[in-house]
Amino acid sequence: MRSRRAALAAVATAASLALTLSACGQSSEGGSEEDTSGSEGATVGIAMPTKSSERWIADGDNVVRNLESKGYETKLVFGEDDPDQQVAQVENLITQGVEALIVAAIDNKSLNNVLQQAKDADIPVISYDRLILGTENVDYYASFDNEKVGELQGDYIVDKLGLKDGSEKGPFNIELFAGSNDDNNTRYFFQGAMNVLQPYIDKKQLVVRSGQTELNQVTTLRWDGGTAQKRMDDILTSSYKSEAVDAVLSPYDGISIGILSALKSDDYGSKNKPLPIVTGQDAEVASVKSIISDQQAMTVYKDTRELAKVATNMVDALLTDKEPEVNDTETYDNGSKVVPAYLLEPVAVDKANYQETVVDSGYVKESDLK
Repeated sequence: MRSRRAALAAVATAASLALTLSACGQSSEGGSEEDTSGSEGATVGIAMPTKSSERWIADGDNVVRNLESKGYETKLVFGEDDPDQQVAQVENLITQGVEALIVAAIDNKSLNNVLQQAKDADIPVISYDRLILGTENVDYYASFDNEKVGELQGDYIVDKLGLKDGSEKGPFNIELFAGSNDDNNTRYFFQGAMNVLQPYIDKKQLVVRSGQTELNQVTTLRWDGGTAQKRMDDILTSSYKSEAVDAVLSPYDGISIGILSALKSDDYGSKNKPLPIVTGQDAEVASVKSIISDQQAMTVYKDTRELAKVATNMVDALLTDKEPEVNDTETYDNGSKVVPAYLLEPVAVDKANYQETVVDSGYVKESDLK
């Protein structure tokens, strides 16, 4: 017996053929024919973490837009950084009979039971940007090269401090921040950055005066800027009475804004106390503006419009009994299986190239930066 998805695909194929013959290549509204290769009438559930980050709002909108362009219906929900709420939302989407799920997890292990329900209902699951751990019921993973994100941040710090090419400069003071401890990406970002920074720490060209160098010491629950600001305040009070911070590894723009707030409260950014190099990620508008005004030094641009296309194409392939395209079948072991993935390339952005990378590409509107 064919699966529910295969039957639906057959219906969609027949409907598509009939539409083509009757409309002679035109859409039902008389315009150019749209890409409706998907299972027409099928509904895809999309679970995003929160509306508190402009990044996730944009991701949700982009996924919806791409799926609807292929003829799918969509149901988009936001968990507001509450794992229990997200579990309930996903369970509700399953009860409503969605044909596929795209999930950006809040907590990487909280969804295991509800994803078994998805499996039992023959609903494929795409793990979106944040890998879901500890379950076999994740079919594919759509993300960026997360270790490369950290490497770009570490490389930027090393380059701007003039430590590359065997330089003996230093010592420079650096503090380390990481993302949420319940997000699997956190360890990849941190690992990538430390692959670059650790040799300089070992040679004492970089000094972490707080002594906080282990991942479990530097995480920031829910990627919260206020939490990062408080920790930076505490570090400045306890470890920088007469010394100055030269660089701060920050994994995400929202965390960077919190770090910068703490630094500016301690008189950094004044004439006699320059701001340290502060990294970031996601090219959020507030941080691009901060980069333009010489506060945050850089961010890592991840074109989430392309990520939405990858996730959409994975769903479309699964619901039409095709094989989704992947480019990594070895890296992302979630503890129960190696999840086949498609990874996009991140790009380092600073004041020198923000215009061509995030503005000219249409990712950020120039008018929003005024």
